[in-house]
Amino acid sequence: MALKYVIKKRIFGFDKTKAEKYVAQNVITNTVEFRDLCEEITKVGMVPSGAVKFVLDALIDTLNINLRKGISVQLGDFGCFRPGMNCESKDAEKDVDSDTIRRVKIIFTPGYKFKEMLSKVSIQKMVASNDDTISSGQPDPNPDDDKEEAPDPEA
Repeated sequence: MALKYVIKKRIFGFDKTKAEKYVAQNVITNTVEFRDLCEEITKVGMVPSGAVKFVLDALIDTLNINLRKGISVQLGDFGCFRPGMNCESKDAEKDVDSDTIRRVKIIFTPGYKFKEMLSKVSIQKMVASNDDTISSGQPDPNPDDDKEEAPDPEA
């Protein structure tokens, strides 16, 4: 499987020219829900799904506690989480205060296994059609996978 991208036009307003440029934009092709992720971990790690869910929930809670304290959390080969922020720049030191902080965020730095995966991943260009659907130009190997019957709301 390859990472997919489309080409998008962007307007860069850093100067008065408002230059239009083209950039590659990542396409997210699907999302793994938490329950499904727990089931996958159960199959790979041979641990009961309830235990996997309990440990992951506890990990999230512990990450929240430590990140709120301003502590960086290293998770071995997985990577490191740390708090960060985006701030407005000011000409004078006295003008910088908490109001200049635009956004508080979590920064994830991947561990070596993720970095290795990223250095070896293949990249595939997607084509956007006139109706804004995206296609790789290749036939869908599983055309019926995303055509599930809608669940009965009365059930």
